[in-house]
Amino acid sequence: MKPDLFQAPDYYLLDDLLSEEHKLVRDATRAWVKRDVTPIIEEYAQRAEFPKQLIKGLAEIGGFGPYIPEEYGGAGLDQISYGLIMQEIERGDSGIRSTSSVQSSLVMYPIWKYGNEEQRKKYLPKLATGEFIGCFGLTEPDFGSNPSGMITNFKDMGDHYLLNGAKMWISNAPFADIAVVWAKNEEGRIHGLIVERGMDGFSTPETHNKWSLRASSTGELIFDNVKVPKENLLPNKSGLGAPLGCLDSARYGIAWGAIGAAMDCYDTALRYSQQRIQFDKPIGATQLQQKKLAEMITEITKAQLLTWRLGVLRNEGRATTAQISMAKRNNVDMALTIARDARQMLGGMGITGEYSIMRHMMNLESVVTYEGTHDIHLLITGMDVTGFPAFK
Repeated sequence: MKPDLFQAPDYYLLDDLLSEEHKLVRDATRAWVKRDVTPIIEEYAQRAEFPKQLIKGLAEIGGFGPYIPEEYGGAGLDQISYGLIMQEIERGDSGIRSTSSVQSSLVMYPIWKYGNEEQRKKYLPKLATGEFIGCFGLTEPDFGSNPSGMITNFKDMGDHYLLNGAKMWISNAPFADIAVVWAKNEEGRIHGLIVERGMDGFSTPETHNKWSLRASSTGELIFDNVKVPKENLLPNKSGLGAPLGCLDSARYGIAWGAIGAAMDCYDTALRYSQQRIQFDKPIGATQLQQKKLAEMITEITKAQLLTWRLGVLRNEGRATTAQISMAKRNNVDMALTIARDARQMLGGMGITGEYSIMRHMMNLESVVTYEGTHDIHLLITGMDVTGFPAFK
């Protein structure tokens, strides 16, 4: 088993901007990743299996709803702490971070923000400890970037709702205990419903043959005349803005998480460049390899500053959807570029499971697409600065 020698880059001394609590939270997560994630993750990715034994550890480090108030089982942390946790988990693997951020931002967040007190007390404490695992049903086979076109629907049957439809590309679906599902009522208004495993007509087939996020469990949500109790409707917000508000929180976490993947690729490439000898000297002594490394650390530093400022704005309640889109798009693209350059620096060794780079690269090919594609986020920024929507 290869030791985890990762050393986090901090070229602009950004630790000076963090509180002691921020650093304690980050360092605890980093230590957990080094101890429990990196020693096993290559094996699980190779055989396309989610390591369920990590759920307990994710809960213990605050990886499930870290910003949820303590009265509901959360850690009551701020948004920068949440971001740092996502950064460190994705340094280990994007798929493990997906499990954490889906649980936090796409399941716990809507129950906390849009649910009633009874729903909060029923579900949030069990989600925080990992006793319950949740998933988020928005994307459909024919509606991804255009979620408003969804056809999943529910009808009022008097004493219950009758839910029909299907969702796909759903992280955690195959083993989730609950699903926060977005569907249209008879008037075409989008609402959130909590669907529980075991309800008749609800199934979650697993998605196989993935080249990306192989250590994450992905599946579908199928609803065939599912009877959903009326008390499972999230009452405090409806319309497309409700699920999009959840995605703001998740995309914010991704912006931080992508930095973790980039830092791991950079650190691996830097260490390799100092040890790999060609033409009688380390490859790190050559101009072309120094160019790659210098550009990597520059882009990581820019992304760190971007997310730190975004975290401050989130803490103040001033961050906009467009600002979050910019950070998600920039940082994932940055991480992908660094992963590709780092892979080249390692030559043939870069494609093997002995190093993490190729796994990160494949994972990031999903991250650049999910929760808003690279191009859609570009158009969100374009609309924000010009005032003209170019989606149609």
